[in-house]
Amino acid sequence: MSASTGPESPGPPGEHQHQHQLVRTLSLMDIIMVGIAGMIGGAIFVLTGPAIGLAGSAVILAFIINATITLFTAMAYAELGSAMPEAGGGYLWIREGLPRPNAFISGWMAWFAHIIAGSLYAVGFGAFLYQLLGPNVAGVLSDQPLFGVIPFDKLIAVASIAAFAYINIKGASETGKTGTIVTIVQLGTILSLIVAGSWMMHNNPNSTDNFADFMPTGIGGLVAAMGLTFIAFEGYEIIVQTGEEVKNPKRNIPRAIFISLAIVVTLYCLVAYVSIGAISPEGIAAWRFIGEGGELGIMKAAEMFLPYGALIVLGGGMVSTLAALNATTFSSARVAFAMGRHYNLPHKLSSIHPVNRTPHIAIIISGIIMSFMAYALPLADIAVAAGVIFLLLFIQVNIAVITIRRIYGNKLSYGFKTPFFPVIPIVGIFLKLGLALYLLVTQPLSWGITILWILVGFVLYRMYTFKQEIQHYAPIVTSEGDLNRQDFRILIPYTPEDPDRLLKYAIRVAKETGGEINILRVITVPHQTPLSAGVAFADTAKRSFDPLEKILDRENTPSHYLVRVSHDSTEAILATIEEQRIDLLVTDFETLRHDRKLSTLMTCKVLAIKAENDTLELEPKQKHFDIEMRKPEAIADGEKRSLVAIYDGGDHSDVLLKATSWLEHSGMFKVGLVSLVRGGGGHNHKSSSVAMQQDYLSMLGVNLMEVKLPEGSPAAADAVLAAVSTLQPDIVILGATVGGYSVFQNPDFLALLDQFNCPVIIAKDFTIPGVHRAKSAIQRVFK
Repeated sequence: MSASTGPESPGPPGEHQHQHQLVRTLSLMDIIMVGIAGMIGGAIFVLTGPAIGLAGSAVILAFIINATITLFTAMAYAELGSAMPEAGGGYLWIREGLPRPNAFISGWMAWFAHIIAGSLYAVGFGAFLYQLLGPNVAGVLSDQPLFGVIPFDKLIAVASIAAFAYINIKGASETGKTGTIVTIVQLGTILSLIVAGSWMMHNNPNSTDNFADFMPTGIGGLVAAMGLTFIAFEGYEIIVQTGEEVKNPKRNIPRAIFISLAIVVTLYCLVAYVSIGAISPEGIAAWRFIGEGGELGIMKAAEMFLPYGALIVLGGGMVSTLAALNATTFSSARVAFAMGRHYNLPHKLSSIHPVNRTPHIAIIISGIIMSFMAYALPLADIAVAAGVIFLLLFIQVNIAVITIRRIYGNKLSYGFKTPFFPVIPIVGIFLKLGLALYLLVTQPLSWGITILWILVGFVLYRMYTFKQEIQHYAPIVTSEGDLNRQDFRILIPYTPEDPDRLLKYAIRVAKETGGEINILRVITVPHQTPLSAGVAFADTAKRSFDPLEKILDRENTPSHYLVRVSHDSTEAILATIEEQRIDLLVTDFETLRHDRKLSTLMTCKVLAIKAENDTLELEPKQKHFDIEMRKPEAIADGEKRSLVAIYDGGDHSDVLLKATSWLEHSGMFKVGLVSLVRGGGGHNHKSSSVAMQQDYLSMLGVNLMEVKLPEGSPAAADAVLAAVSTLQPDIVILGATVGGYSVFQNPDFLALLDQFNCPVIIAKDFTIPGVHRAKSAIQRVFK
């Protein structure tokens, strides 16, 4: 146990055991069946007909393109599912790879979408069974609802939800066996349709004529069919929810994702193929005949080539919806369980049945909400939002797979790694974003409902969830300071070995911005020890602030002092940044360089200080202070120190220029600006804009030097060193990337920092995780 804030190098997720553990009882076959059930649902019978009406025979191409598109995201799921196999799936990975509140919002959306899907399957089953009873029985039941209130089809839907909730509570093994049996029956129904249709086509040599006009409605119809059916191939989100209950997840989850996807795409294509090729309707093209049948199109086609075809399709639809209901009941409960485990929902949801070892509370609550939706809400209107919600979730997962590789590197053990990284997840991001925008145009209501649900979640997060999460992961044990808070807030992690080294930089910024300084000390507690054990060190940690308090009082700078207890000091810093609404983090460069989790997930600007034996004065001494005017006297140019800013017009340039002005306004520095231009002699637009702002630069007394940056990091670093050396700097400021090279990771630029032989400030702006790497990759591809 220690009281420090040097962020620990984060261990891989799953390295520390959760209090509530599920048991691994599911086999590879079980989770393949879960994936197939989730992807097929009733859609293979209900959506294929309308899709054929939109695209004709080209619906087969639509299925193949959709499968290719979804493969980009499926690979991200396979990679993370093998490396981080826990309940929660996409929610868990977004929690690890994106800053707050992305995790809560993604889990909130995913839980809602899984419940919507389950409600739809239950209502679909009720409607199928209602029709199967025949018009006479159905007519009697419709006139006599139960207790005069509940229609019998709704009663069937609610009863089916209750039945599968009970099966899920009984155990994951029972859930897997039930799902496997139901899915095998479902596949038998589909295969009977395919075999009968193939036999009919074999005996009809003219069957290929039905495909002569392969794309009768053109590209527009193909795209419309893709938009209608793309969501059918997204069942891998359900597969990864089994991560904590499947045997050998590192091997089995990637296999299950790719095997189930291959089987489902093949089945969709074959059902469409035989439905078109096996019929010969009079006076109308086969594809148009099926399309005019709408959701009953496949049933009408089956009647023409399969004895009792309509009955078989109706029965297949019933079994398919039951299989999908079982899968979504399982997945929705696991999302709620994972969110409860991390205090993003009430912690009671993470309870595990003492005998069955299932998340029984999460299953019951999800089942109750699912039943209410199935009975009381207009699902047809709400269901359109599920597609948008899943697409937004997949976009976040594709970003997370990039950032998680960056944070954990080789610390994770992968059963599958995405090839051509990070191009594949970047392509996945743009493909899913394109489909989401397509839904915005074609189904604007879907976006309206999604945005409304996100806003509800965000309000809940700010008012309740965030407070609960912080209280359990990094509670404050001591907090004191000025009562009046300032708008601009600076955070300094306390460093016992040199507690005031960073303070002078924070004071300089606070004076320029009218801001306050927050100093955080974290009492780190081993993971196997309760956080309450760290409270005993609170008084000692509080007393360590005394020397810093004297300095801040002398400088008349508003300040706050915080002591937190946490198992993970990085998590405590991230929590403080959000809770205290921090604008700027002033920290040690080496600490930040080795803590990739902090550098990736923080949501504020950063000044990382690299300085050994730092004796540089940032404030005028007493002899330069005008007592009457209470402000610094002008310092002669000959007495000023040399401040060199390295500007490249990149993502961090705005923070760099602000930091330069904050230091320059002290009157202690003369400024030299090294403006970098990429090789080839051309100016990038931001470098040109700075070069043209001569009035602004002259006002600061800036000496502008333009340097052409050669290709290759060794040559680029040498060019920067040569230019900076001519200005004989006493302090250097540069961005987190210089000419596209990372100062934190590139070995040539890391060596460059040491060669400056003076304090160095690295300015880092807040950017959405993964976006900068995506931007750099795209620039390299299209260079």
